[in-house]
Amino acid sequence: MVLRYLGQLDDAEFERALQELRLTRSIWTIDLAYLMRRFGVRHRFCTRTLGVDKGYKNQSFYRKHFDTEETRVNQLFAQAKTCKVLVEKCRVSVQDIQAHLAQGHVAIVLVNSGVLRCDACSRPPKYCCFTPGGPRCLCRSPDYQGHFIVLRGYSRAAGCIFYNNPAYADPGMCSASISNFEEARTSYGTDEDILFVYVDS
Repeated sequence: MVLRYLGQLDDAEFERALQELRLTRSIWTIDLAYLMRRFGVRHRFCTRTLGVDKGYKNQSFYRKHFDTEETRVNQLFAQAKTCKVLVEKCRVSVQDIQAHLAQGHVAIVLVNSGVLRCDACSRPPKYCCFTPGGPRCLCRSPDYQGHFIVLRGYSRAAGCIFYNNPAYADPGMCSASISNFEEARTSYGTDEDILFVYVDS
């Protein structure tokens, strides 16, 4: 989605890159950073954990591929500097994200999709979401479900962030409140991963 937005997408070259980088099974944020580097896209990957957090081994989302992926992902982190993939161990604030977006850039963010709610999507309400205090979603999955979204903008006045969700066939603009977005991106399992992408690449 981001490469298409930047006008850098050639399907054949993209498929070759996926095979070269072994991006066929499980995709980690470090994989996307290497993909950006492969296409010459200026980026900065910020994370709270350099490598794989061993605590995720027991998370249902990670369990299936954890043992096979741990070594591969740790190697990518170890080789990042040599491969000119910019990785930083740091915490990113909402203000940092807003400043990046205000310059016309985009960002790929790992979120817990079980927590993130789009305020713009028209989905029929579930009966379990009505409480005496008004509508409230009580049916979110308690387990972590990692998913990448692409941030496109924000509104300080409305207190929301705008993003595209690649899971939708028609990835129109979605929006979430800043507080919901923060809850989704800082959930256990995300490492607060964010890949800043610069459109002037």
